[in-house]
Amino acid sequence: MNNADDLLRDQISQLIRAEIQDGINDYVDEQEVVEKAGLGFVGKEDEKELKVKVPVSEVDKIIKEYKKIKKKDRSNFSQIKKLGLLDQHGRQL
Repeated sequence: MNNADDLLRDQISQLIRAEIQDGINDYVDEQEVVEKAGLGFVGKEDEKELKVKVPVSEVDKIIKEYKKIKKKDRSNFSQIKKLGLLDQHGRQL
């Protein structure tokens, strides 16, 4: 693998971690609201580190799809669409 793939893999890993962290933060916020409102018995749970394993094959699938999309963006047909050109009948190319 080259450096571009490694960089892309790192960015995907960071995005996955950020999404998971957002979910955890939302859950903790909801638990705090429930605890303050007295809507249940929320005991102090043991603080444990959450570990999530994402298979390398899934990250590779994401990278492959990303590269496919970028390749289509660089194609001549994509460039024509970006220009907004019209054919002889006034329809967009």
